[in-house]
Formats: sequence, structure tokens, C-alpha cells
Amino acid sequence: MTPNPNRAGRREWTALVVLMLPLLLVSMDVSVLYFAVPEIGADLEPTGTQQLWIFDIYGFVLAGLLMTMGALGDRIGRRRLLLCGAAAFGAASALAAYAQSAETLIVARAVLGIGGATLMPSTMALVRTMFTDPGQRAKAIGLWSGVMTGGIALGSVMSGLLVEHFWWGSVFLVNLPAMALLLVLGPLLLPESRDPSPGRFDWPSVPLSMAAVLPVVYGLKELPSEGWNVRYVVSITVGLLFAVLFVHRQRTARSPMIPPALFRGHGFSPALALNTLSAFGMMGSAIFTTQYLQSVLGKSALEAALWSLLPSVLIGVAAPVAASIVQRGAERAHVVTAGFVISACGYGLLALAGTDSLWLVLAACGVMASGIVVVMSLLTDLALGSVPVDRAGSASSLLETGTEFGGALGMAALGSIGAAVYRHAMPGSAPEPARETLGGALAVAAELPGRAGDALAAAAREAFTEGMRGAAIAGALLLLLAAGIAVAGLRNVRVRPDTENAGQAENLSPSGVR
Repeated sequence: MTPNPNRAGRREWTALVVLMLPLLLVSMDVSVLYFAVPEIGADLEPTGTQQLWIFDIYGFVLAGLLMTMGALGDRIGRRRLLLCGAAAFGAASALAAYAQSAETLIVARAVLGIGGATLMPSTMALVRTMFTDPGQRAKAIGLWSGVMTGGIALGSVMSGLLVEHFWWGSVFLVNLPAMALLLVLGPLLLPESRDPSPGRFDWPSVPLSMAAVLPVVYGLKELPSEGWNVRYVVSITVGLLFAVLFVHRQRTARSPMIPPALFRGHGFSPALALNTLSAFGMMGSAIFTTQYLQSVLGKSALEAALWSLLPSVLIGVAAPVAASIVQRGAERAHVVTAGFVISACGYGLLALAGTDSLWLVLAACGVMASGIVVVMSLLTDLALGSVPVDRAGSASSLLETGTEFGGALGMAALGSIGAAVYRHAMPGSAPEPARETLGGALAVAAELPGRAGDALAAAAREAFTEGMRGAAIAGALLLLLAAGIAVAGLRNVRVRPDTENAGQAENLSPSGVR
């Protein structure tokens, strides 16, 4: 038999392993500071505002620059952008590890965000470039999705272990060997790919995209902790107004950052929308389960992080199994729908939790996350397979930006539902701080004598669990709605061969008009 020239060989699979290293570290950096904060506070003495920026600026910069970096990679080459990002990420990691002031650490975290914004769409776009066979690409993207999801859980555990045995800067130094390996092996194993005729880079779209993304993500992430504060509502409104301007710019510019014709790719728009909904489901539960393990069950932060690794076992096998099922002839729409239903069942299990339901909550998290990973991996494969290889960077950045929006919206919406149920369930006689948050209630309870403190703490834990159950019901209903949308929106949608996408690419002018 003549070997299929489109099938990837050992070189491509080895290159995929190399790509997994930066992806793992970028996702870990979202949560790697969880256990380092006390040490950083004692050493650098940041103000309250500085401590918030140390935490948040990485995610904000990353989210704001994803579209810019995806479009830039299409123009200058995804491998080149990946290697530049790896160098910046490594240098910023060293700067963060040895920072002598809070200001220096904030700057280093911002540069880490810039590096992360180059790495994430570049790795996904290179997977699209290296794996042109649909079956192999589905497997590769499944592995990509699993590593991305698992890295967030692994980051907090890695942080706890390193801080326990070394100093806080070690949580950043762990990035250096992986980035050095990428810089050495990347030029040898990774192919260069770019859009051969991208047009001029649309610089005015850069500030517009950041002004659209950052205020919305900021407002959505702050709503769960402080409620519908006017400042956050205004922030979201301003971001949405800039989003309208950004879309107008993309529709009218001669060489837009995001070609509007991408959305006419067969299956791209429904995949993007459903992927955003799946991120809503994934992150919407995280705000509750972390607090449940620590504040309801009384686990230490490190114990909670270690327990939270158990659901990752299901995550690791879910995406490859889903890809295999689709390759054997199952309709993608049916498998995606099943993934949403499985995730809804996970939320259903969470809705049954009491104040002493460790194994039930862990099982719920595992079922929920495995369903979401099935959905995300198949939708990512569909979205990337429905656009020309030349536009893989822009398509990847849109998917990642949608994930950021969906996650922030999930935390805001389900967090607000949980907070409302909590306040309603708390006794009216409880002190005001105790009626606001579980943390506030436990702090007040610790100052009360004997049975009064125990009674308040027990009531707060029960109220929080009731709020978690209410949010879980809402999450389950949303995911069932997403399942219905998947059935209708993905019907008769398939991944086109690259020969067809090449024809589509010829119809994409720099202005994005066929």
C-alpha cells in the first residue's frame, strides 16, 4: 500500500510532545500563585491593590492580546512567534522569581501574560498545520485539550509542593527548563507556517480588541465577589461598546485582524459559540468546588488541591475516547451533544451534595469536566478544520478568547446565583458580614464563644452548600440547552478536507470578502 502523505509521522508526534510543555506551563501559571501568596506578602509586602494585580494581571494581559497574537502569528510565522514568546516567557519567569519589589513582580507577570498570549494560539495553530489527516488531528487536539485543562489543576498542587520545600520564586523557575527545551528543539521539529498573503497588519484593531476584551473580562470576574457593583456594570458596558467598534472595524478595514469570512467557514460559528458555552460550564463550577473543599469540608489549601487532581483522571481519557468514537463513524453532533448531557449530569450530581459529600463532589467534578473536555476537543477540531490553514492562528485566538469570555461569564452568572441563594438561606439574625460570604461567616464565627460560633459556622456551611446546589441546577439547565443547540447547529456539519479549505482560502481577500 502507498503511504498516505497527509498522515503525520514520528517527527510530528514528537513535536506535539514538545508543544505540550509550553501549553502546560501557560495553563499552570493561571493557578500557580495560590500557595505562594503568603510568602510573597511576607517578603515583598505588597499593598492590597498590588496583591490583586499580582494575581490578575497575567490573565488580563493574556486575554487581551490573544486575538492580536493569533493574527500576528499568521503574518510573521507561528513557529517564529512561538519561539519569541518562549524566550519572553522564560525571561519573565526569571525576573518574577528574583523580584525584589511588588512592582517588579507585577511587571514580570504582565510580560508572562504577553508570552502566554503568543504561546496558546501558536501551539493550537501549529497542531492544525502538522496534522492534516482529520483522524490524527482529532487525536492531537484531544491531547491538547486534556493538557490545557489538567494544567490548571496541576498548577496549584505544584505551587504548594514547591513553596513547602523551597522559596516562592521556585514556582516561576520551573518554567525555565521547559522553555529552554522548546527553544532548542522547536527549530528542529516544528514546521514554519504563515499566511502567504495576509495583507498589512491592522494596528488600530489592537487597542480596539484590548478595549473590548479587558473591561468585560474584568467586570465579569469581579461580579461574583462583590455583586452587581455599578463600577463593574459600567466596565462591562464600556467593553461591549468597544466590541461593537471592533466588529465594525473588522467589517470595513481593507486588511482586518480577524477576517469576517472566517465565520462563513462551514461549522466555525456554531463551534465557536458552543465552545464558549462549554467554558461557561467548566469555570462556573470551579468557584464553588474550591471553596467547598476548603471552607465546608475544612481541608487545607494543599489538601484541597491534591483532592482536586482526582477528577483529572477522567479528563485524561475523555478527549481521546471521543475522537476515536467520531473516527469510527459516529456523528460529531451526537457526540458533542452527549458531552453536554454528561456535563449536565455532573452538575446534577453536584446538586445532590450535602455538607459532608467529598466523594460525591469529586465524582460530580470528574463527570462534568470529562463531558466538557469531550465537547471542547471536538469543537476545537471542527473549528480549526473548517478554516484554511493560512488562518489557523486567527481562528485559534478566537477560540481562546471565547474560552476566556465563557469562563468569566460562568463564574459571574453561577457565582451570582449561588451568592443570592446563600444570602436568602442565612438567618436574618446573623451579622451582616456573615450574610454576605461564607468566608465572612467563618471569620465572625471564630470570634463568637462556644455554641454560638459553632451554630453560625454550621448555618453558613449549609447555606453555601444550598447556594452551590442552586447554581448546579442552573448550570445543568444551561448545558442541556447547549445540548439542544448542538443537535440543531451541528447537524450535517463535517470537517472539510484541506483541499476544500484551500479553495475557500483562495476566496478570502485581505478585506475578508469573498
